[in-house]
Amino acid sequence: MAKAHESWKVLDHSGLQKHADNLWTVAGTLPDMPLGRRMTLAKRADGSLVIHNAIALSDAAMAEIEAWGEPAVLLVPNGWHRLDAPAFKRRYPALRVLCPAATTKRVAQVVPVDGSYDDLDDDGHVGIEHLEGTARREGVMRVCSAEGTSLAFNDLLFNMQHLPGVVGFVYRLLGSTGGPGITRIGRLFIVKRRPELRAHLMRLADVEDLRRIIIMHGDMIDEQPGTVLRTIADRLV
Repeated sequence: MAKAHESWKVLDHSGLQKHADNLWTVAGTLPDMPLGRRMTLAKRADGSLVIHNAIALSDAAMAEIEAWGEPAVLLVPNGWHRLDAPAFKRRYPALRVLCPAATTKRVAQVVPVDGSYDDLDDDGHVGIEHLEGTARREGVMRVCSAEGTSLAFNDLLFNMQHLPGVVGFVYRLLGSTGGPGITRIGRLFIVKRRPELRAHLMRLADVEDLRRIIIMHGDMIDEQPGTVLRTIADRLV
């Protein structure tokens, strides 16, 4: 795991993807890893921003974000996704830092933690909840827009295509590539009670206006997201 950045260190990243009036994302790279990563930005009813998985961006991109809304809450989605959290807290001292309850100790090693996912009130626009069956190690952010509901996951779900070479072979063995699903590592370290997680994923799949699933590592799922999520949940039987 790369050391968390204290200073503002910009790695390669995409442009801002504006999916709805209250939902933006941006894809970025990781040092010496082919996984990639994604930051999700959601605007609450009061106009403030919730940042899910911070990625340090260029000055121009950050200026555009700041013009859109005031960064208010930083969600560090687990103890492995904390690379740019200290730099964000340094840049925005008033940020309220939240993480899954069971990851607090690891996240707090690099940035002060103000609470868990239980401490963010759902205002009807943005909410965050622990995923049942993960022992409070992972969560999912729900963003409600005029076009529908988007769900932002972290390491539980991957959606990467197969990669070439030796690295690609290793990732295939780990079940990290080949389409949407839960990797072998995810099943080992994240999934603790399959029936509870399956039931929770099924409830999310049944959200009537589900528009997209935002994936941390890999492509977002915006075609039949409910069907895809239901298929993934069924594999937990």
